[in-house]
Amino acid sequence: MKTYLVGGAVRDSLLGLPAGDRDYVVVGETPEAMLAAGFKAVGKDFPVFLHPDTGEEYALARTERKSGRGYRGFVVDADPAVTLEDDLGRRDFTINAIARDEADGRLVDPYGGARDLEAKVLRHVGEAFVEDPLRVLRAARFMARFAAHGFRVAPETMALMRRMAESGELGDLVAERVWQELRRALRCEKPSAFLRTLHEAGALGVVLPEVEALYGVPQRPEYHPEVDTGVHTEMVVDMAARLAPGDDLIGFAAMTHDLGKARTPAELLPRHHNHEHNGLEPLAQLCARLKVPTEHRLLAEAVCREHLNVHRLGEMRPRSVYELIARCDGWRNPQRIEQMALVCEADKRGRLGLEDGDYPSRQALVDALHAALKVRASDLPPGLSGPAIGEAMRRARIAAIAAQRKQPD
Repeated sequence: MKTYLVGGAVRDSLLGLPAGDRDYVVVGETPEAMLAAGFKAVGKDFPVFLHPDTGEEYALARTERKSGRGYRGFVVDADPAVTLEDDLGRRDFTINAIARDEADGRLVDPYGGARDLEAKVLRHVGEAFVEDPLRVLRAARFMARFAAHGFRVAPETMALMRRMAESGELGDLVAERVWQELRRALRCEKPSAFLRTLHEAGALGVVLPEVEALYGVPQRPEYHPEVDTGVHTEMVVDMAARLAPGDDLIGFAAMTHDLGKARTPAELLPRHHNHEHNGLEPLAQLCARLKVPTEHRLLAEAVCREHLNVHRLGEMRPRSVYELIARCDGWRNPQRIEQMALVCEADKRGRLGLEDGDYPSRQALVDALHAALKVRASDLPPGLSGPAIGEAMRRARIAAIAAQRKQPD
């Protein structure tokens, strides 16, 4: 059985990065031979098997032929005559089309992937790239991972991506796949590269029109030296990734916090009165379209609606701080308040020249929350019942916030 390590494991080892999942290609075998050797079949659309001892995936070498629109419209051929070079040729990028012979460790690199790794270029393997619209999002997601290492998209690949965006096929992508790529990108070191790559390819308006609408929208330079709201959004998602590495929940709220600025009437620019409330409708539309998980939606709504209040927390009375926490369901879900405070810090520091600035509101909000949460029912006056208990708890929590902040309530 001739086997080769392929894909990300080879790529990452050549880059000196920690290896993830190891995937293998088997050349010259049949499904029957794999089953006879003890492998377990798991592939639905093409022959993939699990190793009987390691549980790692082994796929028969295959080719794919376009048979319809979208990313599902393919006919797969896994005949034993399919060569390793044929299999590598169907892959998306040259850096993912490198194999390592398991027998002698020799690299098989027919499409120059190792050269592109050295040059830090993301380049498509061949014209078949245009047959799968999901590859546009994958390119953007790879940039989110590798942009911090100096990678760029090859000009000819960007040209193909623009062609694909113009073709309309990106509209055939199902919501779950778009969300999956977005979520993975938000976990990367530079989520901004995901947005920027799609924006430059003309694809962001198809998959995230609410975010695309932010580019070119001006803000007041005394608060936003970067001026462009799209650029600010890029800076905020990168700051969120810096403050909470690998947390797509934080990243999603960061990405959507300013959606309302795209709805500011032109005559009011660069001011954005009430943008925090104007952003709730496009946020709801985005979440419904991509079937965003409830946890992500609720945090994003809280951040969108309240981020200006958190920024001015030092000016708010204890009663108003209590009400802010209550509006965000913070008494039942205190973690949401801590997450919201973190995203608000990312918003404040995601601005040109303010990246390393202080943001006392984050700790102040968390401290107020924890002070109020220390109030217990046993601390309340005896003999209360019904609504009086809730009112007494409210007063006690406001008093706790006031004491913590050393302010009158």
